[in-house]
Amino acid sequence: MAVGTNIRTYFNGTWHEGDVPVMRAADHGAWLGSNVFDGARLAHGKTPDLDKHCARVNASAEAMMIKPTVTAEDMVAIVAEGLALYPADAAVYIRPMYWAIHGNASAVMPDMGETGFAISLEEIPMAPETASTTLTRTQFRRPVLEDAVVNAKAGALYPNNARMLAEARAKGFGNALVADALGNVAETATANVFMARDGEVFTPVPNGTFLSGITRARHIENLRADGVTVHETVLSFADFHDADEVFLSGNMQKVTPVSAFDDTQYQIGPITRRVRQLYWDWAAST
Repeated sequence: MAVGTNIRTYFNGTWHEGDVPVMRAADHGAWLGSNVFDGARLAHGKTPDLDKHCARVNASAEAMMIKPTVTAEDMVAIVAEGLALYPADAAVYIRPMYWAIHGNASAVMPDMGETGFAISLEEIPMAPETASTTLTRTQFRRPVLEDAVVNAKAGALYPNNARMLAEARAKGFGNALVADALGNVAETATANVFMARDGEVFTPVPNGTFLSGITRARHIENLRADGVTVHETVLSFADFHDADEVFLSGNMQKVTPVSAFDDTQYQIGPITRRVRQLYWDWAAST
């Protein structure tokens, strides 16, 4: 089942109307999970950092032992062709994907030969600025590189995220604040996380247990250019209870304010609002 509406699919060299079938039952990616994707956005007539998202899906493919077959530059051009079929004011989620077709003699390891490639475009509206979420803790943790391919945006990683979300939702919260293997805060079940305290911004330092996002990096760059001190550092759950503001950063909604972490309440504060304004001002300038 698709997440959005008005779907278009690029597959086998052309754009198709709708959510067309692209994977066969015996494809390695279908039954052994050798698939990767990335996500970018069309919003307000702009596609912020689309080139970086296209480059990252190629890097993810290599990390998963899948041969990337489309350059980032060509991917950007293909996406532009597809987006031209949408209204100018549409909000579209842009998802390039690779998967392995064949396994090698071991069956488990993908063969670096033939590769499946598709791009899915789905209309998904941006959340209103007043929308927020709530956080709680989860028993599940982010894996390390020795346990999982955490250096790729791989579909195989997301069942772990899904059970984090399921636990949080069962407790009455919208998302989960997740620890790494050492018990420090890594991110949430769906996005990178920031907190603000005394006018400064803090975010977990990338330590190989989570994908340090493209949108995360953009927020850090924008904030520092605006004169805000940003710390990439080790953070505990207690730090988040002591925060003045908390917000999430991801490619789907860019900035999502957090209104509560368990019994700690937050307001949508000036830094969270400023981060959003800086992001869309930057996007409009590109």
